[in-house]
Amino acid sequence: MSDLILKTKTEVEDFVRGCTFFGTGGGGLPENGIVSIMSELNKGKEIKLVSPDQIEDDAVVATPFLMGSIAPKTDKIKKEMKKFGLENSVNDEKQMLAKALKELENYMDKKIDYVVPIELGGSNAPGAIAAGISNNMQALDGDYVGRAIPEILQTTPALDNKKIWPISSVDEWGNVSIIKDSINFRIVERIGKLISAAAYGLAGQAGFILSGKEMKKYIVKNSLSKCYKVGKLIRESDNPISSLIDELNGWKLGKGKITKLDDEDKDGYYWGTTHIKGTDKFKNDEFKIWFKNENHICYKNDKVIATSPDIIVLLNTDTGEPVTNGELNIGDSVTIIGVKGNDKFRTEKGIKVLGPKYFGFEDIDYTEIEKLN
Repeated sequence: MSDLILKTKTEVEDFVRGCTFFGTGGGGLPENGIVSIMSELNKGKEIKLVSPDQIEDDAVVATPFLMGSIAPKTDKIKKEMKKFGLENSVNDEKQMLAKALKELENYMDKKIDYVVPIELGGSNAPGAIAAGISNNMQALDGDYVGRAIPEILQTTPALDNKKIWPISSVDEWGNVSIIKDSINFRIVERIGKLISAAAYGLAGQAGFILSGKEMKKYIVKNSLSKCYKVGKLIRESDNPISSLIDELNGWKLGKGKITKLDDEDKDGYYWGTTHIKGTDKFKNDEFKIWFKNENHICYKNDKVIATSPDIIVLLNTDTGEPVTNGELNIGDSVTIIGVKGNDKFRTEKGIKVLGPKYFGFEDIDYTEIEKLN
């Protein structure tokens, strides 16, 4: 497949829109993703996504990613932050990620040639791309999940027990950390989250130093060009929701208005349940979507109709734009779309770390979305 080059702001917006769709409610804020890439495009940098098949086997590949919660900050939280001197930000998302890459290079004493986003999402994928380009590292057309996820162990290298550490970390205030070693993925995730929680938000981190040969084994190829195609489709279509369902062989799971949001920011994650009262042909239905950063379980009248690793997305009913969980408001009109997840996660190994039981729902077995709808 030929390389994808983003040349205009409209193309960047299309790309980020598609990344937001596959962010499944998480993956960061799209406006930040647009800012990250445009900051490089405006410098005259080429925004090129290179086909992974072209990469030499001995190349050095790394993964920059944002760690932490995108939960809105309350006045109470802002007062706490002030006590710790966290008032004047020195790094935006791209700068956190770019500096984390340089810290990892310095620590490993290796020159990084290419970057791969850990996941899709409105700011995490674009931020990773922009961070690499700002360091003169090329970005590859792919990621390690095919969607957004809340935990590092829900990635293709982790399924094969490929270590992500050492991990470098830089937060928006300028604090720098290195996680040199760890006993397992869950604890390195916890340490990384606690670093971001200490900064009351996100930290830019970098890890998964792999060879080009190893990267090719794990990457979900061409997922970024797929995002661009989806984002462009939403913008150009007269009926974007219907067009999306056709393009992705998806399902319209429901439609309605948000009546209640139960949410909390805890342990570096954004947790909650979105309550939706059905409208139109769904007027007699009620929906609930449980999320941990991303949407993971969708109920219709208390019956499960979709779970991770399949993809659950909320779209603005009027525009077809994907909406992140931190941007939802009571009264919003939304449409719920379901799409098959990546096949690598619809396996026994994948379901073990991304299915409902992993999130504590012991009474729910993963059932493929096509069997539930």
